[in-house]
Amino acid sequence: MFKKYQYISLLFFLFLTMVSFAQNKSRKQLELDRKRIKKEIKMVNKLLFAAIKSEQNALEDLKDLNQKISIREQYISTINLEVASLSNDIAIYEGDINQLEIKLIKLKEDYAEMIYKSYKSKSQQSNTLFLFSSKSFYQAYKRVKYMKQYASFRKKQGEEVYLLTNKFLRLKDSLLIQKELKDTLLSNEKEQKTKIEYEKNDQKKLISELKTQEKKYKKKLRIKQQEEKKISQRIDKIIKEAIAKSNAKKGIKKAKGFSLTPEARALAVKFEQNKGKLPWPVESGLIIRRFGKQPHPVYSGNFINSTGIHIATKKGSNANAIFNGEVLAIQTQSEGKKSVLIRHGNYISIYNNLESVFVNNGQKVKTGQPLGKIFTDRITGKTKLIFVLSKNTTRLNPTSWILKVN
Repeated sequence: MFKKYQYISLLFFLFLTMVSFAQNKSRKQLELDRKRIKKEIKMVNKLLFAAIKSEQNALEDLKDLNQKISIREQYISTINLEVASLSNDIAIYEGDINQLEIKLIKLKEDYAEMIYKSYKSKSQQSNTLFLFSSKSFYQAYKRVKYMKQYASFRKKQGEEVYLLTNKFLRLKDSLLIQKELKDTLLSNEKEQKTKIEYEKNDQKKLISELKTQEKKYKKKLRIKQQEEKKISQRIDKIIKEAIAKSNAKKGIKKAKGFSLTPEARALAVKFEQNKGKLPWPVESGLIIRRFGKQPHPVYSGNFINSTGIHIATKKGSNANAIFNGEVLAIQTQSEGKKSVLIRHGNYISIYNNLESVFVNNGQKVKTGQPLGKIFTDRITGKTKLIFVLSKNTTRLNPTSWILKVN
């Protein structure tokens, strides 16, 4: 019995927490979050699950599935917050309606009584008789004034009944809309929970498969990580050589960063001023790997160190320059894939995993200009841009610099 009460108390506490959080986040913002996440779910299905899944890509498939489950969980969480906010609004609406109903009943009763008394008074004597039965001019004046005030009061009472009735009906309509929206959201939540159960079953199967063939998949993982490390080292070498070259012109032998001309310094300042507002390097896409060190989803003790972000996009998409700059270098990697490095003062934006390139070394580029076509993997069917950002040789988190998606 005690455990039962503990469980109920915990549920009540969680509900209050959700209501509190929902109140802090406006209903409009929660709605925007829900729509954004719903759009992300569609993008995941389109960009990551359009190709036929293969046993050879179980690691990649699991990563995709994990992302899909994570986004769906965010969607459910946002729905819950919105429902909590709606529940709070509904409670306020119901309280207002109850108070308004009591006030309206009383007002209607008073108005009905006043009409009845007025009718009774008229049946006994007319307004003219009432006026001419005055004993003095002053009393007649007072009676005229009274009749005007009484007529005005009746009109005002009638208008108040009308306005209050309309307000009452509007509130009831609003309450109905809120309840319908809440029911729709709860139905969506139920649907998402059903889908997530199926996906978690698939997730368990994939994890089981990966663990039975651990040696094979760990080898694949190592090869991929080594390849990414080599690309990163080549890029670091290009940047260091460019820094050394820029400093040699000014007779500086050792320096950690670019020696900037006034023009390059002004460009770097503009770049910094646009932090958090820079456009995405693709027209539309989905981040499928974050920046930095992350634990492997299956093999404990193994980590993925990402020097940038991986963005899945549509087949045939181009990589676009995120800011004005100059092509620092074009690198050809394994399998003929290419990388383009754009210098913005002492900032460098790097676009890896390109199939072909549209620019040349030393060329000036503008914000949004296409730099190259992104490579599409024939096995996985994925089109993925690896986007890296550096200040001199220091890697930066690109998600802090590009526009937040709403």
